[in-house]
Amino acid sequence: MLEYQWRTVLAYWPDYLHAAVLALQITLAGFVLAFVIAAAAALARNSGNRLLRAVATCYVEAIRNTPVLLQIFIVYFALPSVGIRMSAVVAGTIALGVNVGAYLAEVLRAGILAVPKGQLEAAQILGLSRVAILLNVVAPQALRNVYPSIVNNLVQVLLGTSLLSTIAVPEITGAATVINARTLLFVQVFGIAVGLYLVLSYGLSFAASVVERYAFKPPIGKRALKRTLTFRTNGAR
Repeated sequence: MLEYQWRTVLAYWPDYLHAAVLALQITLAGFVLAFVIAAAAALARNSGNRLLRAVATCYVEAIRNTPVLLQIFIVYFALPSVGIRMSAVVAGTIALGVNVGAYLAEVLRAGILAVPKGQLEAAQILGLSRVAILLNVVAPQALRNVYPSIVNNLVQVLLGTSLLSTIAVPEITGAATVINARTLLFVQVFGIAVGLYLVLSYGLSFAASVVERYAFKPPIGKRALKRTLTFRTNGAR
């Protein structure tokens, strides 16, 4: 009986694989969007311009203090009422990017503030432009300081894709829900889904550790990156 149940569920393996690929695609696209937004917001919050600081602060506080599921609904259901229509996948990707971008903005901001002011003053004395200082002095050190937290946010985007099943995106949780409705084998169906999330999460963390070895000299160290496998975030979702 048990063998028959597993064979029934595993017959849907192609659906699981398609869902996993889609979840990974949404994760990578959403994280790129989140990083771009976060970098802009972090720079704005550290800016001397009051208007930029106010706008960035409002964005960060509004996103961090509202549910991500509500944000997904706003992008997918509310925006069409003002003429902005998009597919569920695009809407979900944007919603996750905007959400994680607020948390990541605070991470990057902390990394920027951790750069010693003496180095910035020295760079200015040498006549470097603001862009050169940002790219050659601030960015390398800031990214190194907060790299494990950045990877944490990448994993968080992956886990957040499960919420997109509420707008009919056929990612892992969405696919598992459909398969469960067809088979009524809850344990097996969602057990495979859990396994896929674990494989993808650890896979992203491993890939990040490989990138770290080549991007930072000397490497940050295994102990720091190991914290990313706990899937903790820098604020409550």
